[in-house]
Amino acid sequence: MSVASLRRAARESVSGLPREFWWLWTSTLVNRLGAFVATFMALYLTLERGYSAVYAGVVASLYGLGGVLSSLAGGVMADRLGRRPTLLVAQVATGLSVTLLGFMEHPVAIAAVALLVGAASNASRPAVQAMMADIVRPEDRVRAFSLNYWAINLGFAVSSMGAGFVAEVSYLAGFLIEGGMTLLCAVVVFLKLPESRPVRGDASVEESAVGLGSVLRDGRFMGLVGLSFAVAFIFQQGAIGLPVAMGEAGFTPADYGMAIAVNGLLIVVLQIPVTRFIQHRDPGRLLFVSSVLAGAGFGLTAFAGSVGVFALTVCVWTLAEIVNAPTQTGLVVRLSPVHGRGRYQGMYTMSWAVASLIAPVFSGLVIDRLGAEWLWGLCAVVGAVAGVGFAALTRWLPAEETRAAEGAERAERAEPAGEVEAVPPAEPADGAEDAPRATSGVACGKPEVSPAV
Repeated sequence: MSVASLRRAARESVSGLPREFWWLWTSTLVNRLGAFVATFMALYLTLERGYSAVYAGVVASLYGLGGVLSSLAGGVMADRLGRRPTLLVAQVATGLSVTLLGFMEHPVAIAAVALLVGAASNASRPAVQAMMADIVRPEDRVRAFSLNYWAINLGFAVSSMGAGFVAEVSYLAGFLIEGGMTLLCAVVVFLKLPESRPVRGDASVEESAVGLGSVLRDGRFMGLVGLSFAVAFIFQQGAIGLPVAMGEAGFTPADYGMAIAVNGLLIVVLQIPVTRFIQHRDPGRLLFVSSVLAGAGFGLTAFAGSVGVFALTVCVWTLAEIVNAPTQTGLVVRLSPVHGRGRYQGMYTMSWAVASLIAPVFSGLVIDRLGAEWLWGLCAVVGAVAGVGFAALTRWLPAEETRAAEGAERAERAEPAGEVEAVPPAEPADGAEDAPRATSGVACGKPEVSPAV
């Protein structure tokens, strides 16, 4: 491919998205560039503070529990208060609590603040995803979610490398840098992002019409949440089952690092071009293929006997991740009523948070009692079942329903702002030059295979 072709492909990948999206994208990148604490937290607790590995696991679980508790709360806030206030509250709370965590010494205090950090950081994710759905045209959403996921992984790759150097100088510096960069994200939101919540008619009627009870009674959407949990459980094994299994097989932490590094590298290199290929294709087929591929990728790990083969299996399930992440997030938007996007995104986010809470314990039990091969076989089965589930679920979404919903959304965007400021349709950008350049950053995390921020 010629240089001109590459430049044209890059321009097409980023053109046509509103300016507000790029500021939100910048906030995400800034957030992930400064995400040092999650990377070195276990080492900080065991080496710097001298606590046991069990205690470090408890703290990690409390962090995950905070995320579970705040997922729905963040979604409700995004619908009731607005996307922008929710982002500001969550990011300021995250910045302050991360900074405070660096000064805690008593084990109970560390655990309590870790719970607060998990809750605050996860509360922003439903608002980010709802705002992105508000400001991006329906036909561009898969591309937008993909670009955001690319930013998450680029920032994660950079911060993971930088965390080691920061920890060698000072663990406290890592807490302070992450806290400061998260507060910088709040400044970006405050200065550059207007409220995007769609204009409401009769607010009291719509609030009662789209409550958490409505979400729970939406069988089609809750089916998606269940399938999302299954896929999230599979992807969690990259950070949970894989290092444990490689360690038991005699491989070193450095060997695991070499194998798992392929994940971030492939996402950074392939996420955008793959999205160009999939963005207008049937989401049911894409989710079927990606779920089966994810299960197969981890299933093949049972036959790996060298670092190279482990890296090849990582390539397989990383391709599934690249396809699954933007497609599944886009499907959540299609199944969500316009004025309930925050609550629906909160429920979807919770499926990943619950998976991150359950997967470590369950995977450890399977490996200890049955062996790693059983875990990899289970992943293959779960992936196949999830794929069939996605294929069946998407058959229930008539094209007319989608077009009607999108038409109503466009009409709402055209209405004058009422009690809540609405983002008008942005002028199509000419290209990447319209996007502000990100220079530093923090806000939501790679879950750590997560839906977008």
